[in-house]
Amino acid sequence: MIALPSEVDLLLALLGLALVAAGAWSLRNWLVGRHYGTLEYADTGDRIDRALRAPRYRLSGRPDELRRLPDGRRVPVEWKSTAGPPRGPHPSHRAQVLAYCLLVEEASGRAPPFGVLRYSDGAEYRIPWDGSTREEVLRLLREVRRPYDGRATPTAGKCARCRWAAGCDARIDRAA
Repeated sequence: MIALPSEVDLLLALLGLALVAAGAWSLRNWLVGRHYGTLEYADTGDRIDRALRAPRYRLSGRPDELRRLPDGRRVPVEWKSTAGPPRGPHPSHRAQVLAYCLLVEEASGRAPPFGVLRYSDGAEYRIPWDGSTREEVLRLLREVRRPYDGRATPTAGKCARCRWAAGCDARIDRAA
């Protein structure tokens, strides 16, 4: 005859699983902290404005996390709720991390060595921050601030899925 576990046995098993899960979470945080420093800030969605600002570039933003390395430099970390792309980070995600690097540099007076991009499936990318990536983000800022030059090539498929279609002057129904 097989004995069924008692309520005490089940409770102890659940407690053991909870302790293992807590230990795994703690280990994960330790490993992340070892590579990217201690957590200084996490964007929890509260109403307190903790945006980083770079007035001379007319730019502001809040990375998902800000970590402090042992040497005092800060590293922005951006979390994405999607799986990591098989060919590397999306250009727009990379640009977002670079913009956060610029904001960290402006706000702290010290350049971060890199920014971090993390995807929900565990894929992680260190985006270096140096003279060439700094120039890249400044070029992007100049480009998005230029007046619209009409380069859009609307298609029925693009326009049907576009969230900006209602106010767009390049919609397919206006292009003809």
